[in-house]
Amino acid sequence: MSRTSLSRRLPLLMAGVATIAVLLGALVAWPLLRAAADSTAQRALSRTADLTAELFQRTAAGEFSGPRGGAGARLEALLAPQQVTLYLCDALRCAESDGGVVPAEAVERPLRTSDVRVVTSGGEVSDRRAGISGISYVEGRPVTEDVGVLLVQPAAVARDLSMPALGRLAMALALGLVVAVAVGYLVARRLTRPLVQAAAAANAMSSGQRDVRVDPEGPEEVADIAIALNRLAAALADSEGRQREFFLTVSHELRTPLTSIKGYSEALADGVVDPADVVAAAGVVRAEADHLDRLVTDLLDLARLGAVDVKVEPVELDLAGLGAEAAAVWAARAGREGVVFVDEVGRTPCPVRTDPVRVRQIVDNLMENALRVTGAGAPVVLRIGSGPWPGQFLVEVRDGGPGLTEDDLTVAFEPGELHARYRGVRKVGSGVGLALVARLAERLGGRAEAGVAAEGGAAFRVVLPVQMPGSAKVPGSDHSGA
Repeated sequence: MSRTSLSRRLPLLMAGVATIAVLLGALVAWPLLRAAADSTAQRALSRTADLTAELFQRTAAGEFSGPRGGAGARLEALLAPQQVTLYLCDALRCAESDGGVVPAEAVERPLRTSDVRVVTSGGEVSDRRAGISGISYVEGRPVTEDVGVLLVQPAAVARDLSMPALGRLAMALALGLVVAVAVGYLVARRLTRPLVQAAAAANAMSSGQRDVRVDPEGPEEVADIAIALNRLAAALADSEGRQREFFLTVSHELRTPLTSIKGYSEALADGVVDPADVVAAAGVVRAEADHLDRLVTDLLDLARLGAVDVKVEPVELDLAGLGAEAAAVWAARAGREGVVFVDEVGRTPCPVRTDPVRVRQIVDNLMENALRVTGAGAPVVLRIGSGPWPGQFLVEVRDGGPGLTEDDLTVAFEPGELHARYRGVRKVGSGVGLALVARLAERLGGRAEAGVAAEGGAAFRVVLPVQMPGSAKVPGSDHSGA
């Protein structure tokens, strides 16, 4: 679909609006100016009639001798440029300013015989009426007891007077139209320049550039777009940096067991392993393969959780039984590592409805993380039991390792963050396990928390609902002990 740029559309829009305003202004102003001109012409003729009557009164116009004699001649010279016709009337006749005389009872339109009777009997006439030559203004004033004057002026004179005003109005409206177009063009350029820059920056970011920056300029709303783009570019650069670090970490985590598997398998294939050590070598290969399988599974689950595609199957189970099984497995593992295992798993029956595979996955990842950072002789505590509130249960692992700072606690569940901070400083994993724990906790309707353990290291706590959201109610699920 063809699109017109804003720099073209805005001036056209403003020109259109200005044109409509000009037309509306002309439609409103034209009758107003005409009415004003008519009113002005009528008032001017009224004042002229007053002055004419006063002039005849002062020159003894009662001795009716026609407008060409005396005052009439002077008035003719004054009224002719204004196209005013003067009638000096008595009860019998009306003498025009050009010297003609008509009977008073036969006065033609726009004058009427009633006008003569009014002014010759002391009254005044002020009217606007149609005559043979068009619309005319009529003003009449008494001069003496039986003599009066009537002035007639074509309305076209008023229109002539309004034409200059209309011309000035048209020029003002046209000038306003030109100014509107010019202002629209300048405003469009001012608005579109930063928008064009923002679009170019967005296209550059879409092509992979992350060092793009846009200068905030223009109106506040347009400047906000530039600021948002700058923040987006910085956030993308930071996110991609973390992703690269995470991928490097995962690659290292994968390479370590693969190296062991490859080395032992080659030794077994070449026959360089003593027959008495074959079983031990095979056990190492098996253990490293299990570690590799667990890491790959965690990565797949983490990816699926990000897409809300992980499979969760809640069932009714006894939390105490699940905890006892996990404690037995990890007690043996801790013993092999020389770590002191502290069992705080509740043995009181506690019915829950949740996914046992995912809960066990949470336990295993927390314990794996704790054993990785805890040295021989230091404690690792596993607690599975009642939660802080009724209707909840708790999975908690505390260790006696180096622990975490306050700043570490805020990013503990972000993949690769702790690895990036402590790589080469102390033992640290890829962060996949902790990230998976946090995502699984959310998927099961709970939350994961990180803190400081009384044993001196880190404490990771997962609080889950006894009744998983969306599943059938478990009998006795209000029980909070374990």
